[in-house]
Amino acid sequence: MSSNTPAPKPVHPLAHRLRRARILNVVLGAVAAFLLVIVIAQSIPGATQEPAAGAQQGQTPATEGGAGAGANATEEIATRDPDDPFAIGDVDAPVVLVEWADFRCPFCAVVTNQTLPTIFEEYVDTGLVRYEFRDVAFFGAESVDAAVAARAAGEQGRFPEYLEALFAAAPEKGHPDMPREKLIGFATTAGVPDLAKFEQDLDRADLYDAVLASTDAAQKLGVTSVPFFVAGDQVIAGAQPIENFRALLDEQLAAAGE
Repeated sequence: MSSNTPAPKPVHPLAHRLRRARILNVVLGAVAAFLLVIVIAQSIPGATQEPAAGAQQGQTPATEGGAGAGANATEEIATRDPDDPFAIGDVDAPVVLVEWADFRCPFCAVVTNQTLPTIFEEYVDTGLVRYEFRDVAFFGAESVDAAVAARAAGEQGRFPEYLEALFAAAPEKGHPDMPREKLIGFATTAGVPDLAKFEQDLDRADLYDAVLASTDAAQKLGVTSVPFFVAGDQVIAGAQPIENFRALLDEQLAAAGE
Protein backbone atom coordinates (compact mmCIF):
# COMPACT_ATOMS: atom_id res chain seq x y z
CA MET A 1 0.00 0.00 0.00
CA SER A 2 1.32 3.44 -0.91
CA SER A 3 2.28 5.71 1.97
CA ASN A 4 0.11 8.38 0.31
CA THR A 5 -3.04 6.27 0.58
CA PRO A 6 -5.30 7.81 3.21
CA ALA A 7 -6.15 5.65 6.21
CA PRO A 8 -9.71 4.31 6.22
CA LYS A 9 -12.15 6.41 8.20
CA PRO A 10 -13.04 4.71 11.52
CA VAL A 11 -16.59 3.46 11.81
CA HIS A 12 -18.48 3.92 15.07
CA PRO A 13 -19.43 0.60 16.73
CA LEU A 14 -23.11 1.59 16.69
CA ALA A 15 -22.95 1.94 12.90
CA HIS A 16 -21.57 -1.61 12.68
CA ARG A 17 -24.47 -2.87 14.78
CA LEU A 18 -27.04 -1.01 12.71
CA ARG A 19 -25.61 -2.38 9.46
CA ARG A 20 -25.59 -5.94 10.82
CA ALA A 21 -29.21 -5.50 11.88
CA ARG A 22 -30.13 -4.27 8.39
CA ILE A 23 -28.41 -7.26 6.75
CA LEU A 24 -30.13 -9.64 9.17
CA ASN A 25 -33.49 -8.11 8.37
CA VAL A 26 -32.90 -8.62 4.63
CA VAL A 27 -32.02 -12.28 5.21
CA LEU A 28 -34.99 -12.83 7.51
CA GLY A 29 -37.28 -11.10 5.04
CA ALA A 30 -36.12 -13.45 2.28
CA VAL A 31 -36.73 -16.46 4.53
CA ALA A 32 -40.18 -15.17 5.42
CA ALA A 33 -41.06 -14.69 1.76
CA PHE A 34 -39.90 -18.22 0.94
CA LEU A 35 -41.98 -19.71 3.75
CA LEU A 36 -44.99 -17.68 2.68
CA VAL A 37 -44.69 -19.12 -0.83
CA ILE A 38 -44.75 -22.62 0.67
CA VAL A 39 -47.85 -21.83 2.71
CA ILE A 40 -49.64 -20.41 -0.33
CA ALA A 41 -48.69 -23.50 -2.31
CA GLN A 42 -50.34 -25.70 0.33
CA SER A 43 -53.62 -23.87 -0.20
CA ILE A 44 -53.70 -24.78 -3.89
CA PRO A 45 -55.88 -27.87 -4.55
CA GLY A 46 -53.76 -30.88 -5.50
CA ALA A 47 -50.56 -29.57 -3.96
CA THR A 48 -48.34 -32.50 -2.98
CA GLN A 49 -45.88 -30.86 -0.55
CA GLU A 50 -46.02 -31.69 3.13
CA PRO A 51 -47.35 -28.81 5.24
CA ALA A 52 -44.85 -26.86 7.26
CA ALA A 53 -44.80 -27.53 10.99
CA GLY A 54 -46.21 -24.14 11.85
CA ALA A 55 -49.07 -24.57 9.40
CA GLN A 56 -49.97 -27.88 11.06
CA GLN A 57 -50.53 -25.97 14.29
CA GLY A 58 -52.73 -23.33 12.66
CA GLN A 59 -49.89 -20.76 12.46
CA THR A 60 -48.35 -19.05 9.48
CA PRO A 61 -44.64 -19.93 9.52
CA ALA A 62 -43.72 -16.49 8.22
CA THR A 63 -44.83 -14.97 11.53
CA GLU A 64 -42.77 -17.33 13.67
CA GLY A 65 -39.23 -16.64 12.53
CA GLY A 66 -39.56 -14.12 9.74
CA ALA A 67 -40.83 -10.59 10.07
CA GLY A 68 -41.31 -10.85 13.79
CA ALA A 69 -37.74 -11.97 14.39
CA GLY A 70 -36.45 -9.19 12.16
CA ALA A 71 -38.21 -6.59 14.26
CA ASN A 72 -36.64 -7.98 17.41
CA ALA A 73 -33.18 -8.18 15.87
CA THR A 74 -33.14 -4.59 14.63
CA GLU A 75 -31.51 -1.84 16.65
CA GLU A 76 -34.63 0.10 17.62
CA ILE A 77 -33.23 3.61 17.40
CA ALA A 78 -36.11 5.62 15.93
CA THR A 79 -39.39 5.16 17.78
CA ARG A 80 -41.83 7.01 15.47
CA ASP A 81 -44.03 7.58 18.50
CA PRO A 82 -46.79 9.99 17.43
CA ASP A 83 -47.03 11.27 21.02
CA ASP A 84 -43.30 11.94 21.44
CA PRO A 85 -43.02 15.57 22.61
CA PHE A 86 -39.33 15.58 21.58
CA ALA A 87 -40.04 14.69 17.94
CA ILE A 88 -40.53 17.13 15.07
CA GLY A 89 -41.92 16.21 11.66
CA ASP A 90 -44.12 13.63 9.97
CA VAL A 91 -44.31 10.36 11.88
CA ASP A 92 -44.39 8.53 8.52
CA ALA A 93 -41.42 10.37 6.98
CA PRO A 94 -39.17 8.03 4.97
CA VAL A 95 -36.13 8.76 7.16
CA VAL A 96 -35.73 9.51 10.87
CA LEU A 97 -32.78 11.54 12.16
CA VAL A 98 -32.14 10.87 15.84
CA GLU A 99 -29.98 13.24 17.88
CA TRP A 100 -28.49 12.78 21.34
CA ALA A 101 -27.54 16.05 23.06
CA ASP A 102 -26.68 17.52 26.44
CA PHE A 103 -28.20 20.93 27.13
CA ARG A 104 -24.87 22.18 28.51
CA CYS A 105 -22.87 21.03 25.48
CA PRO A 106 -21.43 23.94 23.46
CA PHE A 107 -21.17 21.89 20.25
CA CYS A 108 -24.81 20.82 20.62
CA ALA A 109 -25.65 24.52 20.71
CA VAL A 110 -23.70 25.09 17.51
CA VAL A 111 -25.63 22.37 15.68
CA THR A 112 -28.97 23.59 17.01
CA ASN A 113 -28.29 27.22 16.14
CA GLN A 114 -26.49 26.81 12.82
CA THR A 115 -27.36 23.43 11.27
CA LEU A 116 -30.76 22.22 12.43
CA PRO A 117 -32.67 25.20 10.96
CA THR A 118 -31.44 24.21 7.48
CA ILE A 119 -32.20 20.52 8.07
CA PHE A 120 -35.71 21.43 9.20
CA GLU A 121 -36.29 23.70 6.21
CA GLU A 122 -34.95 21.32 3.57
CA TYR A 123 -35.93 17.93 4.98
CA VAL A 124 -38.30 18.03 7.97
CA ASP A 125 -40.74 20.69 6.79
CA THR A 126 -40.95 18.98 3.39
CA GLY A 127 -41.97 15.65 4.96
CA LEU A 128 -38.80 13.79 3.99
CA VAL A 129 -37.26 13.45 7.46
CA ARG A 130 -38.54 13.16 11.00
CA TYR A 131 -36.33 14.51 13.81
CA GLU A 132 -36.26 12.73 17.17
CA PHE A 133 -34.36 14.16 20.13
CA ARG A 134 -32.80 12.14 22.96
CA ASP A 135 -31.55 13.93 26.08
CA VAL A 136 -28.40 12.88 27.92
CA ALA A 137 -26.73 14.33 31.00
CA PHE A 138 -22.99 13.99 30.52
CA PHE A 139 -21.94 17.24 32.23
CA GLY A 140 -23.23 16.96 35.76
CA ALA A 141 -26.30 17.68 37.82
CA GLU A 142 -27.23 20.87 35.98
CA SER A 143 -27.38 18.92 32.72
CA VAL A 144 -30.02 16.76 34.39
CA ASP A 145 -31.87 19.87 35.60
CA ALA A 146 -31.90 21.37 32.11
CA ALA A 147 -33.16 18.13 30.57
CA VAL A 148 -35.92 17.94 33.18
CA ALA A 149 -36.90 21.50 32.26
CA ALA A 150 -37.00 20.63 28.56
CA ARG A 151 -39.20 17.64 29.33
CA ALA A 152 -41.51 19.83 31.40
CA ALA A 153 -41.77 22.30 28.51
CA GLY A 154 -42.39 19.40 26.12
CA GLU A 155 -45.35 18.23 28.18
CA GLN A 156 -46.91 21.63 27.49
CA GLY A 157 -46.17 21.36 23.77
CA ARG A 158 -43.24 23.79 23.73
CA PHE A 159 -40.19 21.56 23.41
CA PRO A 160 -38.93 22.97 20.05
CA GLU A 161 -39.27 26.50 21.38
CA TYR A 162 -37.51 25.61 24.63
CA LEU A 163 -34.69 23.90 22.76
CA GLU A 164 -34.24 27.02 20.63
CA ALA A 165 -34.39 29.43 23.57
CA LEU A 166 -31.90 27.46 25.68
CA PHE A 167 -29.29 26.96 22.98
CA ALA A 168 -29.67 30.51 21.64
CA ALA A 169 -28.36 31.72 25.00
CA ALA A 170 -25.35 29.35 25.00
CA PRO A 171 -21.86 30.87 25.25
CA GLU A 172 -19.35 30.35 22.46
CA LYS A 173 -17.43 27.83 24.57
CA GLY A 174 -17.65 26.06 27.89
CA HIS A 175 -20.55 24.45 29.72
CA PRO A 176 -23.07 27.10 30.83
CA ASP A 177 -24.55 27.10 34.31
CA MET A 178 -28.22 26.14 34.46
CA PRO A 179 -29.66 27.54 37.69
CA ARG A 180 -33.37 27.26 38.30
CA GLU A 181 -34.12 30.91 37.53
CA LYS A 182 -32.45 30.59 34.13
CA LEU A 183 -34.49 27.49 33.28
CA ILE A 184 -37.66 29.36 34.17
CA GLY A 185 -36.52 32.28 32.03
CA PHE A 186 -36.13 29.96 29.04
CA ALA A 187 -39.69 28.77 29.62
CA THR A 188 -40.91 32.36 29.49
CA THR A 189 -39.01 32.97 26.25
CA ALA A 190 -40.35 29.72 24.78
CA GLY A 191 -43.94 30.67 25.57
CA VAL A 192 -44.67 27.80 27.96
CA PRO A 193 -48.32 28.54 28.78
CA ASP A 194 -48.52 27.44 32.44
CA LEU A 195 -45.38 28.70 34.11
CA ALA A 196 -46.59 27.73 37.59
CA LYS A 197 -46.99 24.12 36.51
CA PHE A 198 -43.65 24.25 34.72
CA GLU A 199 -41.91 25.39 37.89
CA GLN A 200 -43.55 22.61 39.89
CA ASP A 201 -42.53 20.07 37.26
CA LEU A 202 -38.88 20.98 37.74
CA ASP A 203 -39.05 18.97 40.97
CA ARG A 204 -40.75 15.89 39.55
CA ALA A 205 -38.91 12.67 40.34
CA ASP A 206 -40.31 10.87 37.29
CA LEU A 207 -38.82 13.43 34.90
CA TYR A 208 -35.49 13.24 36.74
CA ASP A 209 -35.50 9.45 36.48
CA ALA A 210 -36.43 9.63 32.80
CA VAL A 211 -33.36 11.76 32.05
CA LEU A 212 -31.08 9.30 33.86
CA ALA A 213 -32.70 6.39 32.00
CA SER A 214 -32.22 8.15 28.66
CA THR A 215 -28.57 8.80 29.49
CA ASP A 216 -28.02 5.17 30.48
CA ALA A 217 -29.72 3.90 27.31
CA ALA A 218 -27.51 6.14 25.17
CA GLN A 219 -24.33 4.90 26.83
CA LYS A 220 -25.39 1.29 26.35
CA LEU A 221 -25.77 2.00 22.64
CA GLY A 222 -22.25 3.39 22.54
CA VAL A 223 -23.12 7.09 22.52
CA THR A 224 -20.34 8.57 24.65
CA SER A 225 -20.03 12.04 23.12
CA VAL A 226 -22.48 14.68 21.93
CA PRO A 227 -23.92 15.81 19.65
CA PHE A 228 -24.43 12.39 18.12
CA PHE A 229 -26.77 11.49 15.25
CA VAL A 230 -28.17 8.33 13.67
CA ALA A 231 -30.09 8.01 10.42
CA GLY A 232 -30.74 4.49 9.20
CA ASP A 233 -27.49 2.55 9.61
CA GLN A 234 -25.23 5.62 9.50
CA VAL A 235 -23.93 7.84 12.28
CA ILE A 236 -22.51 11.35 12.56
CA ALA A 237 -20.61 12.47 15.64
CA GLY A 238 -19.88 16.07 16.44
CA ALA A 239 -20.85 19.43 15.01
CA GLN A 240 -20.35 18.48 11.37
CA PRO A 241 -20.88 20.86 8.41
CA ILE A 242 -24.33 20.95 6.85
CA GLU A 243 -22.92 19.25 3.73
CA ASN A 244 -22.21 16.11 5.77
CA PHE A 245 -25.78 16.01 7.04
CA ARG A 246 -27.14 16.51 3.53
CA ALA A 247 -24.99 13.62 2.27
CA LEU A 248 -26.20 11.38 5.10
CA LEU A 249 -29.88 12.20 4.66
CA ASP A 250 -29.78 12.03 0.86
CA GLU A 251 -28.15 8.61 1.06
CA GLN A 252 -30.80 7.32 3.46
CA LEU A 253 -33.61 8.82 1.35
CA ALA A 254 -32.23 7.08 -1.72
CA ALA A 255 -32.11 3.81 0.21
CA ALA A 256 -35.75 4.38 1.16
CA GLY A 257 -36.67 4.87 -2.50
CA GLU A 258 -37.13 8.63 -2.32
